[in-house]
Amino acid sequence: MVQVIPAQNITLAYLKENFALENSEDQQFFPEWFDHLPEISELEKQYLDRVKSNYLSLFETTPLLEEAVKTVVLSPLLDLAGFYRYPFYIATEEFIEISETIIINPEESVETAKEIIKGKIDVLVIQNKLWILIIESKLSSFSLAKAIPQALTYMIAAPTSDYPVYSLIMNGEDFQFIKLIKQNKAVIYALSDRFSLYRRENELYKVLQILTKLGQIFS
Repeated sequence: MVQVIPAQNITLAYLKENFALENSEDQQFFPEWFDHLPEISELEKQYLDRVKSNYLSLFETTPLLEEAVKTVVLSPLLDLAGFYRYPFYIATEEFIEISETIIINPEESVETAKEIIKGKIDVLVIQNKLWILIIESKLSSFSLAKAIPQALTYMIAAPTSDYPVYSLIMNGEDFQFIKLIKQNKAVIYALSDRFSLYRRENELYKVLQILTKLGQIFS
């Protein structure tokens, strides 16, 4: 028996139970989002100020749909971080699939079923077949908390276990990074702080610094 589960319906509890997912509380597990970040130029800051202003201005009229979020906010960030240039390339709307065999009757350990999780990645940045960044851009009214299990599902499906996998989930106004490492039979992840366009300082500066650092790690 095979049961297909959409990735957007997956919960953290399901991932912890079926894929040995663990949340690391060690601050040094994910220093890439806060330690020794590269500087950005004044020109880049001015550009990001305009990106923030554009988003907030458009949002006053109507909640932005996913494609608008990509155009107004995500695309400028990827451009400034260098992800449109060699050795990176962009693959969009990538489909992923992971499966897990479960025992229906634990006492007899005979009857089994296979659960297959399927989903689509909005934007995937790849370098030499290494999944560097999985970016989930959601509706501007969509809570990031709902996107975390889906992003982790995609990260677990990464074809390599030799390197960490990073993702950025965003809804236009809020941003959060995730790091995941497969260690033996465990899958360990950690979250960065959450950045928002509604704070006084322009936190797109920090988002760009983190993106640039991740690009430097794998370029």
